[in-house]
Amino acid sequence: MKIYQRYFLHIIAFLGMFGCLVPNKAIAQQSGIKRTDLQRHDLSVPGYEAIQVRVDFEPGKAFGLHSHPGEEIINVLEGELEYVIEGEKPVVLKAGGVLFIPAGKNHSARNIGKVKASELATYIVVKGKPLLTLKAEKP
Repeated sequence: MKIYQRYFLHIIAFLGMFGCLVPNKAIAQQSGIKRTDLQRHDLSVPGYEAIQVRVDFEPGKAFGLHSHPGEEIINVLEGELEYVIEGEKPVVLKAGGVLFIPAGKNHSARNIGKVKASELATYIVVKGKPLLTLKAEKP
């Protein structure tokens, strides 16, 4: 059994490295979660950019622990989402709720409602780095 776990971890590591070569949209699409890139612009601070993305979650769907190379500002547009920032208590937000996630902090999001939930995610990030880094699960 352990040999299969090691093999699985190697595949995850390979896919993580491969993810740096694939556009953000392809990495982030999961069953029941749709990410729509809205805009991307260089900032007046050299080496940084602002990115806005709409994320739609079907009922019960979650996006696992991940981080970004900069800050994320979330505005819940509809539905009810639960956010978990590593080391903190879960936060539940409804439409109109907002959340700030510090740079590099692992976090997750899950639709806890019975209808679609959506958020507007605004990222202030280091340009040229992958927008999203998934945190590997511990064996």
